[in-house]
Amino acid sequence: MRAPSGFHADRTLERDDLHDDPIEQFRRWFDGAVETGEPLPNGMALATTGADGRPSVRHVLLRGVDDRGFTFFTNRESRKGRQLGENPHAALVFLWKELDQQIEIDGDVERTTEEESDAYFAGRPREAKLGAWASPQSAVIAGRDDLLRGVADAEARFADTEVERPSHWGGYRVIPVRIEFWQGHEHRLHDRFVYTRGDAGWRIDRLAP
Repeated sequence: MRAPSGFHADRTLERDDLHDDPIEQFRRWFDGAVETGEPLPNGMALATTGADGRPSVRHVLLRGVDDRGFTFFTNRESRKGRQLGENPHAALVFLWKELDQQIEIDGDVERTTEEESDAYFAGRPREAKLGAWASPQSAVIAGRDDLLRGVADAEARFADTEVERPSHWGGYRVIPVRIEFWQGHEHRLHDRFVYTRGDAGWRIDRLAP
C-alpha cells in the first residue's frame, strides 16, 4: 500500500515534510488515515471547560474541515453545549494508531450558522433525526423507556412530514490557534511540530518529545 503524503517508512517527520498551512497538513494526514483503513478516522476527543473550571472530555465526530476550522454537531443543551456556552474554547485530539500519529488542536469556538446546521441535519438518517428530539442529552432519566417514549412521540409528531431540526441542536466550529502534529518514533524519540497562529500567520516550531 502506498504511504500517505508526508509519511516516511521509518516514521521520521521533518520540517520539510510539512505544509505551511496547518489545515492543509491536517487534510494530508487525514486522507492518509482514510487510505490506510484507520478505524473511524474522523473520531476526535473534544475537551471543554465550563465556568467552574472543571474540564470534561468525550469523543465526537468531525463533520467538516475548511479554512475556518473544524466542525461538529450536537445537542446544545448537553453538558458540552452548556460548557461551550460558558467558555467558548476547546481542544481536539485525533489519534490514528495504525500510522502512530496524533494531532492536537486548541482553539476558540463559534456556533455554525442556522443554515449550516439545517443543511447537515437534513442529510442525517430519519432515525437519527428522531433521536435528536427524543433524547434530553446529558439529563438524568429514569430508564431506557423514557427514550423509547420520546422516539414514539417524535414519530407521531412527524408521521407525515420531514423531521425538522430541533432549535437546541446544531453545530460548533473550533477555530484553531494552535495545532500540533505528533509522529511516533522508536525509542520514544517522537517527532513533534506545533503551528501557532500569530498576527503574521502561522509559526512552526519543533518540540522535544
